[in-house]
Amino acid sequence: MLSIELHKIDFKKFLEAVDLCKGNVFLVTEEGDRLNLKSKLSQFIGIAKLVDGGVINKAKVVCENPEDDSLLFRFNLYGTKVLDEEQEQNSSQSE
Repeated sequence: MLSIELHKIDFKKFLEAVDLCKGNVFLVTEEGDRLNLKSKLSQFIGIAKLVDGGVINKAKVVCENPEDDSLLFRFNLYGTKVLDEEQEQNSSQSE
């Protein structure tokens, strides 16, 4: 499992990206705690410490699924454009 460091991302959009992930996604705190971001309770507990004005300043994220690594890496680089592409791809596959 690779870790991804996220910087200055939109919190709400990041959680939308996490919801698109197929496997577990963990937030790793500086203290070494691993919080599963697929759990809404963990989202509130873990992210509350990292959010400043609705933007995540710095976070380390670990994914179990390599496809999720790719999605969150692309989200970190390209922002919400990646979400639009993923949602479009998912809707075309379900048709």
